[in-house]
Amino acid sequence: MRRAALRLCTLSKGLLAPSRGLTQGSQNPEKQRVFHIHEVRDKLREIVGASTNWRDHMKAMEERKLLHSFLATSQKGLPPRRMKDSYIEVLLPLGSQPELREKYLTVQNTVRFGRILEDLDSLGVLICYMHNKIHSAKMSPLSIVTALVDRIDMCKKSLSPEQDIKFSGHVSWVGKTSMEVKMHMFQLHDNEFSPVLDATFVMVARDSENKGPAFVNPLTLESPEEEEIFRQGELNKGTRVAFTSMSLLKMAPTAEERATIHEMFLNTLDPKTISFRSRVLPPNAVWMENSKLKSLDICHPQERNIFNRIFGGFLMRRAYELGWATACNFGGSRPFIVTVDDIMFQKPVEVGSLLFLSSQVCFTQGNYIQVRVHSEVASLQDKEHMTTNVFHFTFMSEKEVPLVFPRTYGESMLYLDGQRHFTSMSAPVTLKKDYLIEP
Repeated sequence: MRRAALRLCTLSKGLLAPSRGLTQGSQNPEKQRVFHIHEVRDKLREIVGASTNWRDHMKAMEERKLLHSFLATSQKGLPPRRMKDSYIEVLLPLGSQPELREKYLTVQNTVRFGRILEDLDSLGVLICYMHNKIHSAKMSPLSIVTALVDRIDMCKKSLSPEQDIKFSGHVSWVGKTSMEVKMHMFQLHDNEFSPVLDATFVMVARDSENKGPAFVNPLTLESPEEEEIFRQGELNKGTRVAFTSMSLLKMAPTAEERATIHEMFLNTLDPKTISFRSRVLPPNAVWMENSKLKSLDICHPQERNIFNRIFGGFLMRRAYELGWATACNFGGSRPFIVTVDDIMFQKPVEVGSLLFLSSQVCFTQGNYIQVRVHSEVASLQDKEHMTTNVFHFTFMSEKEVPLVFPRTYGESMLYLDGQRHFTSMSAPVTLKKDYLIEP
């Protein structure tokens, strides 16, 4: 969810650099080293006993049923963990290993942000497994999945495909069956790693068959800094609850929002007629219905996760790339991602599903474009469509963009929802030439 204030570029070196308590004092030497990006998915497969062979997935899932005995019957029976226990660093060596670049490369010689979303999703899951590690068991009895991308804020730093990238992260808040994960991304610049983004994900723990909730290890706090991080996690949870309760799907718009919509309606009435049905666009404006783009994907086994559902990072990448194309088509120039937030994973996507993505511009202001992407799936046997995700992206264009006007009441609600997501930013972002984060 959106915070009351945009945390854009709060990644100062003092805040970004993990405290000494998070990086030192661990008894596990594996946590002292930096993982390679390729090791993340391999490590996850090892933790859950997943096979790289699609034909073996049924056998692997049957073996996971035997892990039920390792599940805790209450959270009190689980040992507390420290933030440093889940802290890990991962290197994406685009500079030192040029053979990795093509997967991340755009035609403009920048880094594909959609690929970064995939890496963040995998990293978030691995961090949670580190927090809940059972030393007496080779495989984890937990099935940890992404429930929500709470927020991703970008910094005004370039992403070059010719310099190494480093990720870091740790569990920042814990409930009974859910965990918040803080992740940061840096890129090498003048022989030191500079901040690129700050991400907050919420993960949930399920049982070994991914059929019901499971308890996670509690979190113990060791410093005032960690207490503040945990307190922020509590505030984030409260904000999500409040945001949901005020949803336009549940509550009517505020008086101010109703006035905004009515003023927009009046601005589209034809002054030559005395009719509510005669609508004309003001100068430099576009009807919302004309800002849509759609796509269809067949969800092949190649895109599966360690639990043989479609990888959430793949869904985010496809949604982001369609959203970027929508912003590009609408604004007439290359857009740049500013913020990603409020991506709720409502329903898992099965392998073999048809994935329908629908993207549209729902709010604009100055150079900013707010894009909403709606995701639905249908099986080959059942033609019924079911919503799985709604994605919210804030882009910045190189030039001022047209205003977008709703024509119907439903579109008016989309406009207000987009405005709510956008206006939570406390400060505008200055677009610089080195701010190059694209599909």
